[in-house]
Amino acid sequence: MAKDVLGTVYETLLCTPGMNEGVKIDLKVSRKVVLLFSSVIENGLQPDQAKANLLALVPPADVEELRNFSDECLKKAGLKELSGKIKLF
Repeated sequence: MAKDVLGTVYETLLCTPGMNEGVKIDLKVSRKVVLLFSSVIENGLQPDQAKANLLALVPPADVEELRNFSDECLKKAGLKELSGKIKLF
C-alpha cells in the first residue's frame, strides 16, 4: 500500500506546473562519475530481475561522489527540499 501512495505522490508532483521547465545545471564532474551515474540510472530503469548489483562493485568514495553529484543536481534544480520530503515517505 505504501508503494501505491508513493507512486501517487510522484505522479502528482510530476504533473504540477513548472516541472516541465528546463533547468540549466553547470557542473564539473569526473568522467568516472558521469559513467557511474549513467550506469546507475540505466540499472534503475531495468526490470527488477534484470538489475545487477552495480553499486556493490563501486568503491565507497565513488558512491559518496555520486551522492554529492545527485545532491548538487537537486540543488541546482531547486528540488533538494522536495526530494528530502519525498524520502520521508
